[in-house]
Amino acid sequence: MNKSTILIVDDEINIRNGLSTALKLEGFNTLTAEDGINAWEIINKQPIDLVLTDIRMPKMDGNELLKKISSSYPTVPVIMLTGHGTIEEAVKSMQNGAVDLLTKPVNLSYLNVLIHKTLHDNEIKNQNIELKKQIEKIQKKSGLKKIIGQSAEMEKLLETIVQIAPSKASVLIFGESGVGKELVAQSIVDFSDRANKPFIKVHCAALNTNLLESELFGHVKGSFTGAISDKKGRFEQADTGTIFLDEIGEIDKSTQIKLLRVLQEHEFEKVGGEKTIKTDVRLITATNKNLEEEIKNGNFREDLYYRLNVVKLTVPPLRERREDIPLLSNHFLDEFCKENNKKINGFTEKAKQAIGLYNWPGNVRELRNCIESSVIMCRKNVIDISDLPSYMQNLEKKEGIVIPIGTTLENAEKQIIRHTLSFCGGNKSKAADILQIGRKTLAKKLIEENA
Repeated sequence: MNKSTILIVDDEINIRNGLSTALKLEGFNTLTAEDGINAWEIINKQPIDLVLTDIRMPKMDGNELLKKISSSYPTVPVIMLTGHGTIEEAVKSMQNGAVDLLTKPVNLSYLNVLIHKTLHDNEIKNQNIELKKQIEKIQKKSGLKKIIGQSAEMEKLLETIVQIAPSKASVLIFGESGVGKELVAQSIVDFSDRANKPFIKVHCAALNTNLLESELFGHVKGSFTGAISDKKGRFEQADTGTIFLDEIGEIDKSTQIKLLRVLQEHEFEKVGGEKTIKTDVRLITATNKNLEEEIKNGNFREDLYYRLNVVKLTVPPLRERREDIPLLSNHFLDEFCKENNKKINGFTEKAKQAIGLYNWPGNVRELRNCIESSVIMCRKNVIDISDLPSYMQNLEKKEGIVIPIGTTLENAEKQIIRHTLSFCGGNKSKAADILQIGRKTLAKKLIEENA
């Protein structure tokens, strides 16, 4: 681990040298400057991790130096020193961006604790900033702002969305509950020439057979008890636009027949009606069921399946794209900090480890709920493991993996790569270092694994 470099600024040589010696004994690299001008020259020439500066100095005092650092190097923390500490000075220093104001003579034990905490918090804050940049880069590259991921699986999915969005083809989205199938559907619409046309969403499992048919195709007055007036169905509402049918595997056979007709003939009749209604609608459907198995079991029409499955997109579960977990965690952290008016800079190593190791059966939806809960429970400026749900607090990082006898060399390599990525919290550079291969080689192997 690289040693942190601390710049000590004080016009008294004994204080400069004394602090320098004490901090070197604690394992830090130190540089010294006799005034603000000398310090500013050093800061502009080489990386500094923390500045420890006196307030009252000739030529350029500590407050002026602090303002310059806060303006040009906002990620460099500054701790102020003074021999004449007042409440007014402390308030002024904090307003200008100082971490703390200490009075001389300095309590070295307290200073050491403060420096370690400040550097640790700053590292988390900088990691958070870097993750935000990665998210923005991914979104700018793909043009898709709602889906976040840099794993090989998600990059392939994003590329496919951009490719198929402009077409009129029906799309079937497959994936476990909570992976973000609706976001994929929304992204397809956003990238299509129907982006400004109606986009109607229907959750099929939430409606019984009679209600679903009426919801999709509408009904005429008096067609059944409670039909007190004519009603437009979702297909009529979505004309010239797109309709998204979630949990398509839950619809009954009679509704499947009507849906097949809409796809083939682009027309339908309302429940109880005789007038044929023409419609121009692009259909996107989603399911967490294996529809091919449903066909074998007689629950789903094969001809409808092929009509729906012109383009099939599979959204991978979160446990199969663990390198996306830090990005998603950071995205949700930012979202819920804004929503709850809280200032949280990131996650401690223990919290990141637990989040990275958990299997996420509820996928992205569960991760989102977890981060929302953690933001609300957090009382500090970083989320610690104690802020996470209780069932995640006892997860321990396993330093090894078990590969059963009979595993092929190819599959063993895949397991090693997957577990190493998980161990590194999705950081490909760290994983490549551990595996002693180049980052490009690792990326290539990940693409081959998911091809």
